[in-house]
Amino acid sequence: MPAVPSSSTSHPLSIRQVKIHGGFWGKRQQLMRDALIPHALEWMERLGWVDNLRDAAAGKPFDHAGYQFADSEVYKIVEAMCWDLVRAPDEGMLARVDELVGVIVAAQEPDGYLHTLFGRPWQKPRYSDMAWGHELYCFGHLIHAAVAHHRATASTELLDVARRTADHVCIMFGSQGMNRVCGHPGIETALVELYRTTGEERYLDQAMIFIDRRGSGTLPVTELGAGYWQDAISVRRTTVMHGHAVRALYLAAGAVDAAVEKNDTGLLAIMRSQWDATTARRTYITGGMGSHHMDEAFGEDYVLPPDRSYYETCAGVASIMLSWRLLLATGEARYADLMERTLYNVVATALSSDGTKFFYANTLHQRSADQLPATSALGVAIRGGAAQRQPWFEVSCCPPNVARLLASLGAYAATAVEDGVMIHQYVAGSIHADTGAGPVALSVETRYPEHGSVTIRVETAPAAGTTLRIRVPSWADGATLTLPGGTVVSTVAGEYVAAVGVRKGQSISLTIPLTVRATYPDPRIDAVRGTVAFEKGPEVLALESHDLPAGWLLEEGHLASVAVTERDNSVYVALQRVTLSPAAWPYSGSQPVEPVSTEDVALVPYHQWAERGPAAMRIFLPLSQSAASTGYSRVQEAAEVEA
Repeated sequence: MPAVPSSSTSHPLSIRQVKIHGGFWGKRQQLMRDALIPHALEWMERLGWVDNLRDAAAGKPFDHAGYQFADSEVYKIVEAMCWDLVRAPDEGMLARVDELVGVIVAAQEPDGYLHTLFGRPWQKPRYSDMAWGHELYCFGHLIHAAVAHHRATASTELLDVARRTADHVCIMFGSQGMNRVCGHPGIETALVELYRTTGEERYLDQAMIFIDRRGSGTLPVTELGAGYWQDAISVRRTTVMHGHAVRALYLAAGAVDAAVEKNDTGLLAIMRSQWDATTARRTYITGGMGSHHMDEAFGEDYVLPPDRSYYETCAGVASIMLSWRLLLATGEARYADLMERTLYNVVATALSSDGTKFFYANTLHQRSADQLPATSALGVAIRGGAAQRQPWFEVSCCPPNVARLLASLGAYAATAVEDGVMIHQYVAGSIHADTGAGPVALSVETRYPEHGSVTIRVETAPAAGTTLRIRVPSWADGATLTLPGGTVVSTVAGEYVAAVGVRKGQSISLTIPLTVRATYPDPRIDAVRGTVAFEKGPEVLALESHDLPAGWLLEEGHLASVAVTERDNSVYVALQRVTLSPAAWPYSGSQPVEPVSTEDVALVPYHQWAERGPAAMRIFLPLSQSAASTGYSRVQEAAEVEA
């Protein structure tokens, strides 16, 4: 998953070079190792997904277990385990990886093909269902696992499998092969990373062939539309992301990778423009993407309903993959900003506090605490979207995706530049970088996002010192940087602030105000007009039914104002209760909105919702009539100033 481009504005650091020690993300990394990975492996064994590969290796007839992409989930968990071995070596985990790698090696066909659902005498032929078969998609996750395994262990055992598979793909789908694409992108990023690892140019060329082949109509048109497959329009003519959100984001990440390696500045500019348009008009306040339940897809511009928000956890992971690649290519802080928003409000929300339950779909407004998904006889949730996280899903792409992101998270925190280090995400830990001026070692102390202080101490630096460039979040007006000697420097929100010539033994400190912010939705988002959301630092806040006064219902609460109070490390809003009685017709010629009582009610970070049991919840809170008009006028005033 971490990208290592051959050229970039700053050089990515490996997981070995950035270690996270405790704090918000360190705790989650430990949870990933202790709970998430064992839990995922247990389910994959229980449901027969690993046995698919064992049976394929044995060459005996078998009934395939799970969906057509079950192989990919095994590959993703292997990738996660490999990145985690880099982070913290463990003999037990290494033995499990070795076992799974052996199974994968044995399952590969002589010509490099490797999929457990197709190609055997009792199965459908290979490549007979390019729309839904997910063969190339699974190959992509196999290749990513192989690259991770090679970087973690230096072994070429799984890498050789990946190369044989990639060689097979180049023969079957190259310029002289079948003019086809997979219904689910994903192989594109993998082929580029395999090129970066091996130096084989044909893998990069094949990735670009797949990217430029999109939009040529090789996939069938269904009720979901050709855009669902990313096959309605070419990548180079696309202006905003559309269709299935994960498919769109994986394809975009692959296009950025290929553009960077091919020095295709035109394609890179197109992908930047797509990111701009999608972020501005088709992204939720949490960073989530995808507002359609039926097709897990982007909606039209400003179609962002909170109660029908689908945004799949995998789309959050894919968004981070895309933003990271654009950050490496450009060095612009806005990409790191969206990564941070998505990390704290999508990735952190997806995983329960015990590491064994998950959200697949993520709502911003859960109307009923009683909504739970149907489950199979084995206790597997059939569909995402509920008032509580679930242990496993029939389609469980999200848990191993979260695992591989958490395991590799250190690689996204900082990069090296010619004269020093850029800090993109605030994590407690250590950073070792090889810069143009010499090696630099840093220690980072922070309790972010609970506290807004980040202290960076230089442990090793060239004699003349080093330059540290630290991202200031776009919302962090008033942040200051304290230099060695005590000089305080003001910063510009949404940019990097530089400390030049910091020497060994010296420290700098970034202080970020963590005041609660009232955030008004664009009035073009019809579904949340007349509401307000609250944010504190990178965290979006939510109102959960557990915190309502006894007898109150979620839909009865309106905000008297946007004022908040903070006490005992909690944020409170004044909520007015409006008693609503049943009626024979849900419309009226008047507005019977008279509050009967007002109470202070706590808000919680969105990533904590449903931890106390199933709950109703909402992020956008309706305002009283007077407060709503005030909020709307602020939005209009801002729009007029911008114009």
